[in-house]
Amino acid sequence: MNEPLSDNDSENFDRFIVEAIENGCVWSLQGPEGWALCGSEKYENTDVMPFWSQEAFARTHCQEDWKDYEPVAIELEEFLEDWLTGMHEDVILAGINWDEELEGVEIEPLDLLEEFDQELAD
Repeated sequence: MNEPLSDNDSENFDRFIVEAIENGCVWSLQGPEGWALCGSEKYENTDVMPFWSQEAFARTHCQEDWKDYEPVAIELEEFLEDWLTGMHEDVILAGINWDEELEGVEIEPLDLLEEFDQELAD
């Protein structure tokens, strides 16, 4: 359960889906200016909001630029019904279970929603 994230982005992504459903929530970082965002590595002028499937993974990043941030749980239902559509409208990508180097999957929020829908339908 408490295994660290792997070097394999797609493994970490699959794990995010499974653990988010098991735990009923996802984690992001909230600080004095709001939620943590960073620039996309793939797309210019696009922000990415990182999410993790465990509090410990999120807490790892509460340093340097995000030292004043805290991990905050977001109910999965709220995440799926409100957050992802809102992020889509704001053109913000979701960063999924990023490792300590902030590397990992960047995904369009509606594509992420579809992944959850498929997993929940099984």
